Amino acid sequence: MNDEEMKKVQDKASVLIEALPYIREFNRKIIVIKYGGSAMADEKIKESVIKDATLLKLVGFKPVIVHGGGKEISRWMKKTGKESEFINGLRVTDEDTMEIAEMVLNKVNKDLVTMIEGLGIKGCGISGKDGGLLTVKKKLADGEDIGFVGEVTKVDTTIIDDLLEDDFLPVVAPIGMDDEYRTYNINADDAACAIAKALKAEKLAFLTDIKGIYRDVNDPSTFIPRMNIEEARGLLESGFIGGGMLPKLNNCIDAVVGGVKNVTILDGRILHCILLEIFTDEGIGSAIYGG
Repeated sequence: MNDEEMKKVQDKASVLIEALPYIREFNRKIIVIKYGGSAMADEKIKESVIKDATLLKLVGFKPVIVHGGGKEISRWMKKTGKESEFINGLRVTDEDTMEIAEMVLNKVNKDLVTMIEGLGIKGCGISGKDGGLLTVKKKLADGEDIGFVGEVTKVDTTIIDDLLEDDFLPVVAPIGMDDEYRTYNINADDAACAIAKALKAEKLAFLTDIKGIYRDVNDPSTFIPRMNIEEARGLLESGFIGGGMLPKLNNCIDAVVGGVKNVTILDGRILHCILLEIFTDEGIGSAIYGG
């Protein structure tokens, strides 16, 4: 082995050594990964995300994936001649749209499970309907009825607890039922937040299409790598946060208040973003924590 080859091996060893305290910290702890956005459209990135989750499982973590599928739903709606309509970022969901959404989300779910199984561990795909995992009520958009869009009112984690106990990696599609057993589509961020709180997860990671949180989205120097919950609330009240980041930051605060120790918004378009966030001293993305 020449000097260059030796250096490469030593660099790999250094990475593993840097990861050791984090492996110890998160061993047997639950980590909820919300997976969606552009990271689902790129096959290379999709493979990276699933490999990351699989590695977490193999080193003793308890990952739970909650996935979206909005872009795929829109694509299938277009195929059937239906136009997608959104109000305040929420898809208007009539009965036909709900049928398409459930079909697509279940397909996405099983595709992810197939990738997990192909990596040699046990994956199990479920939706919020299974085992009464997610009970919902109708969600309104500024008082306007947008159809079968659900707001989570109750989480029964029994099915996830059982799957984790039996060494499965659960993959959850954001679909739930109301008290009358009607089916509703759920915003995947909302579903991930509700599940993470109910599981008292150690960490909730939102994979997004941007690096994280900025005080000014047009100024890269205003990136915020870490903040406590009071700082996060202050940022909300400042009025600088808007668009799609506003509900995400609200979900982060809600999750921390609900008992999740650390919530991170990170760029899901970066290969192995989850490993870089968890196993490196610097981490990536914007982390919100209690205290």
